[in-house]
Amino acid sequence: MNILVINSGSSSIKFQLIQMPSETLICSGLVERIGQKDAILNYETDKVDTKEIHHIADHNDGLKRVVDLLLDPEKGVIQNTDEIAIVGHRVVHGGNSFSNTTLITKDVKEKINEFSALAPLHNPNNLEGIKVAEQLFPNAKQAAIFDTAFFQTLPEKAKKYAIPNYLYKDHGIQVYGFHGTSHKYVTEKAINYLNLETSKIITIHLGNGCSMTAVENGKSIDHNLGFTPSNGLIMGTRSGDIDHAIVFYLVNSLGYDLDKVNRILTKESGMYGLTGYSDLRDIEAEAVKGNEDCKLALIMNAYRIKKYIGAYTAAMNGLDAIVFTAGIGENSNYIREKVCVDMDYFGIKLDSIKNNLRSKELREINTVDAKTKILVIPTNEELEIAKQAYGLVN
Repeated sequence: MNILVINSGSSSIKFQLIQMPSETLICSGLVERIGQKDAILNYETDKVDTKEIHHIADHNDGLKRVVDLLLDPEKGVIQNTDEIAIVGHRVVHGGNSFSNTTLITKDVKEKINEFSALAPLHNPNNLEGIKVAEQLFPNAKQAAIFDTAFFQTLPEKAKKYAIPNYLYKDHGIQVYGFHGTSHKYVTEKAINYLNLETSKIITIHLGNGCSMTAVENGKSIDHNLGFTPSNGLIMGTRSGDIDHAIVFYLVNSLGYDLDKVNRILTKESGMYGLTGYSDLRDIEAEAVKGNEDCKLALIMNAYRIKKYIGAYTAAMNGLDAIVFTAGIGENSNYIREKVCVDMDYFGIKLDSIKNNLRSKELREINTVDAKTKILVIPTNEELEIAKQAYGLVN
């Protein structure tokens, strides 16, 4: 059975075609910098590895280009769309309506759209991917896999806000958690690698969107994204943690309307607001050139991560390993170094030589005498989505 996995992020589309249940990867790819004139499409099979630069205006354009490649007479891997049995979609926010993988219906799409207000950079793109896939693969089953599912184990002390109880009970205002498929995937890999009967792990997902999870014995017990994927770490265009009174100051004292405030905090803040760049590769390159704004932004980014490591170590009363994953976590040796420096009190000691090595495999980058393991584990949200989609229909 062929399952096409579509992971429509805030500025990218990851895709994989996977044969299940063998978990054989047929092809994979990534569309990056969507909305920019130099958008990049990487596409790889066992016979073809190509990189193309296009002007890809939006996620709709990007998904159609992906399908064109799948059907391409020379580069493609399928002859017609009926060879795809299931299209599995990553959906960021499922609220309290979805705790498990589900087949997509009209009602499900309406709910995903309803939760777009809570994940404005993601759910609209997730829904767009579903609609385009329904048109392009009319005979395939469409399945939604929700980021929020992994965080159903959060205890009330971690998921409740200190606001009136009726807002929690009647309106579902609570911590939901995000990047759940990634945190779940790397957690299982880490536990298997560590070979511990009990474990205390902090998973650190760093991309354009960022999050951290405290995982005890394989179950999430705290997470730094909340009701929406807006708080916590400094992200590509999102501010992360911020004093909520700033919102009222912007409105009441500076005269901004709420739409503008929302746009500032979700699309004009974070690393972009600090530097003018949202892509960490650009920021690191500018920092090397001496750009002081970029230097400070990188330090701030790492400092925020360090604070959460301290908080989650306290919450679990111990720490066996920290795990770096996702685009930045896997590839930025600079961020990993800045996070791990001066953390020996927590048993975190970085081996700079190991940290600077490039690899697509799970690896340790701690010193041999370190009490706490530092792992870099490439995430594979797409495989996790394929496994869950296959399980749903079988």
